Amino acid sequence: MIRLLALEREDCAWLFSWVEPTPAFLMQWAGPGLVFPLSLEQLERDWERGMAADSGRLMFKAVDERGVPVGTAELSSIDRLNGSARIRRVLISPECRGAGWGGRLIRELLRIGFEELGLHRMELGVFDFNEAAIRCYEKAGFVREGVSRECRRVEGRYWNLVHMGILAPEYRRLREGSESSAG
Repeated sequence: MIRLLALEREDCAWLFSWVEPTPAFLMQWAGPGLVFPLSLEQLERDWERGMAADSGRLMFKAVDERGVPVGTAELSSIDRLNGSARIRRVLISPECRGAGWGGRLIRELLRIGFEELGLHRMELGVFDFNEAAIRCYEKAGFVREGVSRECRRVEGRYWNLVHMGILAPEYRRLREGSESSAG
């Protein structure tokens, strides 16, 4: 079981401890929104900006059945007029990686976006070498929509960004299929 709760200011301390102190890790997790070297103060300022009513962001911590944080993620670029949002900054606790928490977190984000917020479309970007994340997103129903070739330069190398999306009807078909196979 996983629950998504609002990320609070004091959560920035443990989140900061999860971030590997390399430019590559920071780019993979946060994109160009945060700058290397990351500091706790920079992360707290970003949290404050995200909490603004007009930020278009919802920041979450994912907790297990005991209330222990296992991950974080956010919905950003929330566009109520067009019914869309972008999933960003997905991060699983180092000790929880490889145990299926990422898939549970993504499925819960989709549930919130489609069922609670009434969105029509959700999207994300992932670097093409992050094959485990791409498999996780595809399993959750995302489809590849395109690639921005060599769009980020990190430590002297260019990275390709894969764009993925899922629509509400696709999400509903997956939910109905999983519910009928579970019953």
